[in-house]
Amino acid sequence: MIHYNFGIVGLGVMGRNLLLNMADHGYAVAGLDLDAEKVASLQSEARHHHKILATTQVEEFVRSLEKPTAIMLLVPAGNPVDSAIKSLLPFLNKGDILIDGGNTYFTDTERRYKELSDVGIHFFGMGISGGENGARRGPSMMPGGDKVAYERLRPVFEAIAAKVGTEPCVEFLGNGSAGNYVKMVHNGIEYGIMQLIAETCDMMKKVYHLDTETIQKTFEQWNKEELNSFLIEITAQILRKKEGDIHLVDLISDWAKSKGTGKWTSQNAMDLQVPIPVIDAAVSMRDISKFKPERIEASQLLHWNNDQEHSEPDVDQLKNGLYFAMIVTYAQGLAQLKVASDTYHYDLQLETVCKIWRGGCIIRAELLENFRKAFSVNPGLSNIMLDQEIAHKLNASQSSIRTIIKEAIQNGVPAAAWMNALAYFDAYRAKELPTNIIQAQRDFFGAHTYERIDKEGIFHTKWD
Repeated sequence: MIHYNFGIVGLGVMGRNLLLNMADHGYAVAGLDLDAEKVASLQSEARHHHKILATTQVEEFVRSLEKPTAIMLLVPAGNPVDSAIKSLLPFLNKGDILIDGGNTYFTDTERRYKELSDVGIHFFGMGISGGENGARRGPSMMPGGDKVAYERLRPVFEAIAAKVGTEPCVEFLGNGSAGNYVKMVHNGIEYGIMQLIAETCDMMKKVYHLDTETIQKTFEQWNKEELNSFLIEITAQILRKKEGDIHLVDLISDWAKSKGTGKWTSQNAMDLQVPIPVIDAAVSMRDISKFKPERIEASQLLHWNNDQEHSEPDVDQLKNGLYFAMIVTYAQGLAQLKVASDTYHYDLQLETVCKIWRGGCIIRAELLENFRKAFSVNPGLSNIMLDQEIAHKLNASQSSIRTIIKEAIQNGVPAAAWMNALAYFDAYRAKELPTNIIQAQRDFFGAHTYERIDKEGIFHTKWD
């Protein structure tokens, strides 16, 4: 009788492909799903050399696993995770391991970590990025929580992870819910960069009047240069796809959907008082896209007549501006991770985070190696923009983003993510901000007091 090395609950796209990835690397694996069609789908994809069990029976699934058992949950976040844990617990023993591999909100992971520790079950959350193809061929994985449990499974995860050179894109990140938190911020950065790219395409069409084929070739070229990244690469592929003579992207509705992880990033950043305005703008722009009927009505009522001739295309300037904005977006997410690590006692090493994001994941980019090097030199860096080399890149490209934003404004083209990238940069580098006015206003109407720059103490003034 085979005792299987690893089990996965949830045989949707991610679960099925991760199991097949493990089987490719010689592991005996078991899969559980209550949907018989998903069980059959896994069985049909398995090859003759794979050692795979697929079942709808919880007890059969758990009993088939070697001891201590190692089970990953890949089910929708929220109640389905709790239900899956509840169904497994009667068949588990002390020392067994459960991993939540879904996009779970980090506070739920903290709760489950404590509850399961109390009954002797090792638990950790592990963010997984790379989508369907990544799961099958090599994802980036972000584990955090129970380090003892992770060490038991390290060989499996390192075998199936994406590789940059010989380095696997997986490493234990930190305590408690660190893994799920890092994945949440990863997704926030993903939102920001996707919005920046969408706005870039919009400006190429509406400001520079470039056709889709020219835009496609531009993105293809950019991916060979300093903008090299997964999201730039797939944008070039998306823009190439046609239905007959029409580019498919021009037939897709602009009513954007989301699963909420970007919103979680923004909400928690506000709780931590960490500014991430590019990510906030990306979330807001997806929200405003949903007001399609109102936008159609407004387009007939609210006008801007641009009396200037259209701008001559300067694609290099656009590339440099996007490069600037992408650096700033990563900077915001990494700054949030730094504050969260201190607040929640994760003990994150941002060099490690950047290292495992370099391959396999959705936000992988050539830039991440620059960030990794910066954190290796200065692990306590509070913001990547304070690194001299990164500061040099920003200073060299900031004139481009200023020019492009002026052109977007003059042409009435919305560029919220671009604008917020520049606003964050200008605010962050400002020795003085006008928030002294806000402090005076708060004291005027609410007696909230203020501090002064010329003497120590807390002050209140009778302004009227």
